[in-house]
Amino acid sequence: MSDLTKVTIDHEEIRRWVEARHGVPAHVKGTSADSDDPGLLRIDFPDGPDPNLEPISWDEWFKKFEDKKLAFIYEEKTAEGKISYFNKLVSRDTVKDQLEEPAKHAASSGKKSSSGKEKQHAGRH
Repeated sequence: MSDLTKVTIDHEEIRRWVEARHGVPAHVKGTSADSDDPGLLRIDFPDGPDPNLEPISWDEWFKKFEDKKLAFIYEEKTAEGKISYFNKLVSRDTVKDQLEEPAKHAASSGKKSSSGKEKQHAGRH
């Protein structure tokens, strides 16, 4: 992962990033197993809403995010310094090192997020 790319499981950090880009939580139509399962999660941006995506509530989105033990990979800015819309949902197992290393550092330095949980994102190394 580049220095520009971050990874988090912090709900407030994800929501802040999405809403700063005027995005909304969404799911892919036709991928839900039943009415309680939103199916495949995505973020939909206003630059041309994807007709295959349907907006859902943050509560639904984060419930599925936690149920599937996902992590959110994103960039704040592109290499050129422009606002980035890059994001990807991956299994936490695939980014375990990036989630654990900053958490250990935060724990040793006493830093906590506003929710009282340790910040868990990959920063610059």
